[in-house]
Amino acid sequence: MTKPTDASGQPPYLRIVAEIRQRIIDGELAPGDRVPSTRRIARECGVALATATKALTTLRLEGLVETRPRTGTVVAGTAAPATPPHKPTSPGPAPAPEQELTLDRIVRTAIAIADAEGLPALSMRGVAARLGVATMSPYRYVPSKDDLVLLMADAAFGEETYPADAPEGWRPRIELGARTLWTLYRRHPWLAQLGSLTRPLMVPNLIAHGEWMLSALDGHGLDPTTLFDIHLLIYGHVQGLAVHLEWEAHAEASTGQSEDQWMDSRAPALRELVESGRFPTFAKVVGSFSEGPDGYDLRLDDLFASGLSALLDGLAPLVEGS
Repeated sequence: MTKPTDASGQPPYLRIVAEIRQRIIDGELAPGDRVPSTRRIARECGVALATATKALTTLRLEGLVETRPRTGTVVAGTAAPATPPHKPTSPGPAPAPEQELTLDRIVRTAIAIADAEGLPALSMRGVAARLGVATMSPYRYVPSKDDLVLLMADAAFGEETYPADAPEGWRPRIELGARTLWTLYRRHPWLAQLGSLTRPLMVPNLIAHGEWMLSALDGHGLDPTTLFDIHLLIYGHVQGLAVHLEWEAHAEASTGQSEDQWMDSRAPALRELVESGRFPTFAKVVGSFSEGPDGYDLRLDDLFASGLSALLDGLAPLVEGS
């Protein structure tokens, strides 16, 4: 891509916009094709992430591109440019009046960025550019990116609630709670990256999920320590698998390879390990995959479901025996 050191006299983001627009007009990028991410634009053009974000925002406002969750920014359904290519492009949207900006809009816009491009792509400047407001405007509502991330997490965890008529029995209630959390992590993969068992997020809507789990286990004669340990074991199972959702999305975005393509590229290394004779059981199991018609597919949804079932089977004597 064109470096911003060209003596064109245009702001760097407009040169980036012009180049991507032309690729769309020429058919090099077809509807549905991914356009370069903010990270890639920043790296290849030698510009700041904010400049790359502004370029994609301008293309989005022209109707040339759109953001799709977990896919990123792609060419919109029609490649017809909103502005004829021979006409000079305006320098970008005028800042919206402050009364149009709300904390909810800021949080929802930040969530959309994190959903589409991952949490590392989030910045206060990028949120402002996406909203078409002055760079410092979001700071009137939230003091820092860290504070914004907490608000995002609270809003995301609050998207799913529990029925007033709870299912009968501790196990159906635990299963509902675990599946609800898994749904949220599936919808917002960055959520699983935010807290740990040792340093959990202190946001009300996450505590609400914990309240559901604890109330399902309460009343079975468990001492408080055991009850809370069981709650953490279940939560750790859900979050521990969910962290791989964002890791895989980040790896695919940074390498340009799908999971299958990455595994194919590592086939020689895997074959060398299998044929070394040092790991006979590993060789036997992995070798059996190549003999079958389907091989082995890592399905996180299936691992979540089977792991939850096994975990609850193991906990049943402890909970019910008490």
